Amino acid sequence: IIIFFIFLNFISISYRVFLSIFLPFVGIVTWFRWRYKLFMYFALGMATLFLLINYMNPETYSKTLMPALQSPWFVPHVIVYIFAYAVLAFSSVIALLGLYQVYYKQLNAIILKLADNLVYVGFSFLTLGLLFGALWAKKAWGHYWTWDPKETWSFLTWLCYLGYMHFRHFQPKKVKAPLWALSVAFIVLLICWFGINYLPSAQDSVHVYSD
Repeated sequence: IIIFFIFLNFISISYRVFLSIFLPFVGIVTWFRWRYKLFMYFALGMATLFLLINYMNPETYSKTLMPALQSPWFVPHVIVYIFAYAVLAFSSVIALLGLYQVYYKQLNAIILKLADNLVYVGFSFLTLGLLFGALWAKKAWGHYWTWDPKETWSFLTWLCYLGYMHFRHFQPKKVKAPLWALSVAFIVLLICWFGINYLPSAQDSVHVYSD
């Protein structure tokens, strides 16, 4: 619980706003498509929590964007990425539920199918986010890609989910390995999202801003 609230503190105001919009959307779509109530309730609860945090900290809304963030590619890049993160977060919750069932109950057949479908959607938007980010970087800094820490971890995250999809395609009968892989992939995603800001090598990165 303590780690969870520390994590909330690390999330910037803009990310909390976007998550409060997209989490309910993903939860509702999941409910209509696969009739999984648990994740709709989780999404609505998280969105409410993010909105309450923002409401209690109104001073964070008065900040002006730095010039590099005033690009027309900034909004689509962030929106697409946050949507991808929200979907992939759900896939990780499903993976954890699947691991619990594997070790303590009988695995529900819908778990892996639901995780696969969410990863397909999340990976598609993750790829689109990478492309938008490259276009934004070209306009803001004059180059598409420089392999700075943020870009490197973004690519590693993309590779993790690509590897998961390939593993599921070639080893469809495996159960534990893909569930563990999906959990680890989300840890890599979290490091890419905010963890790299605390790495010494990231201090000169163009992707490290003041929140």
